Amino acid sequence: MPVSLDRATPASLDLDPKSLERLLETVTRHIAEGRYPGAQLAVARHGKLALFETIGDARIDPARATASEDTLWLLYSNTKVITACAVWLLVERGALSFTDRVAEHLPGFEQNAKGDITVIQLLTHQAGFPNAQVPKAVWEDHDLLRQTVCGFSLEWTPGSRVHYHGLTAHWTAAALIEAVTKTDYRDFIRANVTEPLGLGNELFVGLPDAQQGRAADIHEPASDGGRQVKRADENNAEFRRAGSPGGGGYGTARAMAAFYQMMAHGGVLNGVRLLSPRMVAYVTRNFTGDRIDGFMGMPMHRGLGPHSRGTTDTIRGLGSLASPRVFGHGGVGSSYCWADPDSGVSFSYLTNSRVPDPWHSQRIDIVSNHVHSAIR
Repeated sequence: MPVSLDRATPASLDLDPKSLERLLETVTRHIAEGRYPGAQLAVARHGKLALFETIGDARIDPARATASEDTLWLLYSNTKVITACAVWLLVERGALSFTDRVAEHLPGFEQNAKGDITVIQLLTHQAGFPNAQVPKAVWEDHDLLRQTVCGFSLEWTPGSRVHYHGLTAHWTAAALIEAVTKTDYRDFIRANVTEPLGLGNELFVGLPDAQQGRAADIHEPASDGGRQVKRADENNAEFRRAGSPGGGGYGTARAMAAFYQMMAHGGVLNGVRLLSPRMVAYVTRNFTGDRIDGFMGMPMHRGLGPHSRGTTDTIRGLGSLASPRVFGHGGVGSSYCWADPDSGVSFSYLTNSRVPDPWHSQRIDIVSNHVHSAIR
């Protein structure tokens, strides 16, 4: 079923229409310049959509296919917050605590001196194994997944650094979810996160074969910089079906804006309560202060899934104009989604090209700031 967010005019939601027009003009210009083939954007407030636009192409090779409202976009690391939400639910239900050691629930994880790593350290990128290797075979062999994460070796003492774990922390979270629930983590997320929120047809961690035709291809700039080419790694059914918990989800901008509406409003979306207000407040708290993330090269103000703006000079993706409490996450070189609990606004910006920095970070800041400028 479609996401149950009614449409409303920006003005009726106390959002400046001119700022949102500048947002669309910016993204339309990017696509005309060949920066990425297509994009989808959504802005929501008070449980209603002020903007939902799809621009450009879902595919360009071998033939162009125009993107539509139902196109599904690779979320990359935006997926991390959806996977983390499954852990939050387990805490709310009393199945585990954030201060628990992962090994208490995932026997064998204590190997290689990992026995004292807590769930908090895992979800805030302080676990100490950011560069561990995860073979492709774990996509469908979850016994191997468990063996793999239990066999990770430490690169530094857990808790001593903040360093982005691109995939390893959330593969561990997936194994933790499966150990606690005795259920495939993808099925648990679907049954307990996406479907209860009415997002079951627009947000996937593990894309079913029947939905593969809706997926936009993911691209990157060619080596000559003059055109977009399909990436080799992600544009196949095996990758989409796998649902990597740290970078393989698919969704619409409308669905991600709806998810963050739930977060912005204390765990409720359209009368459906998924999380308690105190859980939302806890997981969006800044657990890492102004410590530098060794991978990002700046403070990231890590929560237990999303990160927040804080008050440092620099921040990734959320917009330099953001309130300190704005929280969200991005997808490598392609996207950002966030919520502002002070204003109740949520925003999702998804594209289908993985473009490098510095241009990527510069455009994300501009795009997010257009939305912040619209908030009245």
